[in-house]
Amino acid sequence: MSKFEVVHTIFDGLIIIQPKVFRDERGFFLEVWNEKDFSEIGLDIKFVQDNHSRSFRGVLRGLHFQYPYPQGKLVRVVRGKIFDVAVDLRKNSKTFGKWFGIYLSDEDLKMFYIPSGFAHGFLVLSDVADVLYKTTEFYYQEYDRGIIWNDDTINVTWPIEESGVSHPIVSKKDANLPKFKDVITEISF
Repeated sequence: MSKFEVVHTIFDGLIIIQPKVFRDERGFFLEVWNEKDFSEIGLDIKFVQDNHSRSFRGVLRGLHFQYPYPQGKLVRVVRGKIFDVAVDLRKNSKTFGKWFGIYLSDEDLKMFYIPSGFAHGFLVLSDVADVLYKTTEFYYQEYDRGIIWNDDTINVTWPIEESGVSHPIVSKKDANLPKFKDVITEISF
C-alpha cells in the first residue's frame, strides 16, 4: 500500500497528495518526500531546491512564476493555514488561463504538486503560516515573473474574508505585477 493518496484535478499534472500520517499521544510522523514512492504514483521528479516562506495573517503572495526555467513545486504547510492557488499558463492546455485553489494546513498535512507552466500564489488565513516547497528548477531572480493577484481575466476567488483582514497585504513588487493579458503574449509554456 502506498504511503501517499493521490487526488488528480482536472488540470493535467496538478495533484493533491495526502501522506499517510502516523499519530499517537506523542504527536505524529509522516514521510513528505520519497523518490521511489513518488515515482510509483506517477511523479518521477527531480527536486533541486527547498524553500521556506513565513507570512502573517492576510498576506497574499503571488501570482509568481519563472520564465524561462519554469519551476514545478511541491507545496506544504508546516504551521498555520493558507489558500493556495495555481494558474495554468500552458497555452496548449485545456485549462489554460484557469485557476485551481486548495486549503492547505498543518492539520490536514496535504501537499499540492504544481507542475511547471503554472503561476502560484497563496493567501494566509492563520496568524502565521510557514510554507515549505520543493522546486524542480533553481530560482533565477532575473527570470522571476508574475501576474497581479486580482487580475480580472483569471478572476481568482480569494477567501479574503476568512483571513480576517479587509484587504490582503501585498508586497510592493506583487502590487505592481502586470495583468494576465499583458504577460501571456510574452511567454510560451
